[in-house]
Amino acid sequence: MKHKRNIYLQMKTLKEARAILFERFAPSGVLLSEAVAVPDAVGRVLAEPIFAELSSPNFHSAAMDGIAVKAETTFGASETKPKELVIAKDAFFINTGHVMPASTNAVIMIEHVNTLDENRVEIEAPAFPWQNVRKMGEDIVATELLFPQNHVVTPYCVGALLSGGVFKVSARKKPKILIIPTGSELIDWRRTAAEELEPGQVFETNSFVLGKLIESCGADFVRNEILIDDHDQIKQTIDRAISSDFDMVLVLGGSSAGSEDYARGVIDDLGEILVHGVTIMPGKPILIGAVNSKPAFGIPGYPVSAIIAFEQFVGPLICRMLGQPEKQRPLVQVELTRKIASKLGVEEFVRVKLGAVDNKIVATPLPRGAGCITTFTEADGIVRIPNHLEGLEIHQPVTAELLRPLSAVNNTIVVVGSHDNTLDILADRIRAVHSNVVVSSSHVGSMGGLMAIKKGVCHVAGSHLLDTEDGTYNVSYIKKYLLDIRVRLVHLVLRDQGLIVPRDNPKKIKGIEDLVCEDITFINRQGGSGTRILLDYRLQQLGINPAKVNGYENEEFTHMSVAVGVLSGTADVGLGIYAAAKALNLDFIPVVTEQYDLVIPEAHFESQNIRILLETINSAEFRKRVEALGGYSTAKTGKIIEI
Repeated sequence: MKHKRNIYLQMKTLKEARAILFERFAPSGVLLSEAVAVPDAVGRVLAEPIFAELSSPNFHSAAMDGIAVKAETTFGASETKPKELVIAKDAFFINTGHVMPASTNAVIMIEHVNTLDENRVEIEAPAFPWQNVRKMGEDIVATELLFPQNHVVTPYCVGALLSGGVFKVSARKKPKILIIPTGSELIDWRRTAAEELEPGQVFETNSFVLGKLIESCGADFVRNEILIDDHDQIKQTIDRAISSDFDMVLVLGGSSAGSEDYARGVIDDLGEILVHGVTIMPGKPILIGAVNSKPAFGIPGYPVSAIIAFEQFVGPLICRMLGQPEKQRPLVQVELTRKIASKLGVEEFVRVKLGAVDNKIVATPLPRGAGCITTFTEADGIVRIPNHLEGLEIHQPVTAELLRPLSAVNNTIVVVGSHDNTLDILADRIRAVHSNVVVSSSHVGSMGGLMAIKKGVCHVAGSHLLDTEDGTYNVSYIKKYLLDIRVRLVHLVLRDQGLIVPRDNPKKIKGIEDLVCEDITFINRQGGSGTRILLDYRLQQLGINPAKVNGYENEEFTHMSVAVGVLSGTADVGLGIYAAAKALNLDFIPVVTEQYDLVIPEAHFESQNIRILLETINSAEFRKRVEALGGYSTAKTGKIIEI
């Protein structure tokens, strides 16, 4: 049976779509209230103003240990003319927090009291009225407003409420949301082991991510079992949810334009489509509908699209239902490390890595695939490209929304350049010992790293650039491209570089010369990378025209991506490091042992974070873990190379 494809009709801008959503649901969207015990009310939103039932303290109490007196009886006392007081008549011994005796209005600290005998004391200075006394109502006065409606109860509020004699509060009921994951390809990770996953199957994760986002907004969620792509089954599930006590339904997947995307048809059958398709990226396929006056969303299946759709529509609606302002991330001015192209007419949310370099915060874009959840886990911020622009220029100052505190961004070591697996170990070891320091690495190739130093947008560059004239690494390139910048060159590792092939080498590849065989597909590294320079050098030595290598134009940015390409069958062979082949249980044909170094501008070399980096490199634990990867030598790790 063939199914019709959906068509995005009358796509809305983000502003238009949000206006439609909030106009339809927000006015009547405020929920009913319920009584909640104060200790359990933390995080809840008050539905009514709260007034104190009693004063705190509800009696005059001593603020110090000493004697309670009537201040007027102490007037005239001095060092030269001390005044004698009779216990139980003129003075009363009292401890902090105790009720002040009748007719007293001051406390003299015990260390300022001279005891004459068990019935008499002497003072050498007068007290003034209400000295060292907590007056009734000093903190809270009965009937005063403690918190207005729509206030979010914090742990601090609990103390104030209980002190004011309030033991229950009226809180807004939490919105209850049903999440329905759909897709015949989805598998529940709790029931299937990773090694049992078959081609075409994927673990369902979006419901767990969005569920926790829902909770962070102050709502509750229920996760429905995964539904296959079946119109009637999805329709029945939504119908039951809307008819029960759920306030909102999220259908995960099936909101796009494919023949197996049923969210639009189901919501259209049950109610009304308000918006289908918004000019944002990621998140374009978002669907907003109304069923029995309740919001029903079709959430895109790609993880990043799902998150963006939630943050722009679902989260803000939950906040409005709870009478809360929309959550706003802190903003910071950043400078782009490279140009970002964008499609005109689409508002794009670009995930970026951030770091403070030379008194500015630099932003390096992460891959923009809607399916790459790691672009959120690795991101420090989000830069929005408005729909009227075709991109942003390098060094252009723009505003970024912070995903991490600015203090963390300021404590980030920005590493740009060639990829190496030891950088991950370095980052982990630094974080283990110095939890406030983060290593952020971007893989743009060795030449890209040197150019990043030249532009002043990184602290460290990873490089393994071979000088084909004399066989040395990095020095000649530094002298050529960083002529006006003083840098230090620190040796990190020697590593084995070679051909990565499937287990048992089915194509019987022996060396670079076999890459010209018609039945062999190659996967390459990007231009400017040290691996690419090595390949081109070896091809030139062998007199091979790169155009004769099938797949030469297919580029990846990391050694692990090359290894994954071979593992998946995308390619028969790729050039990379032994550690990448070993990590994925692939075979390896050695080509060369090369030198991988860190280039560090002298301006940063004495900084605290770089000192931490160098200490870590020279630690025994780092070297031990690097050598365990295989294909590495740490014999000269940490050595400073003369330039």
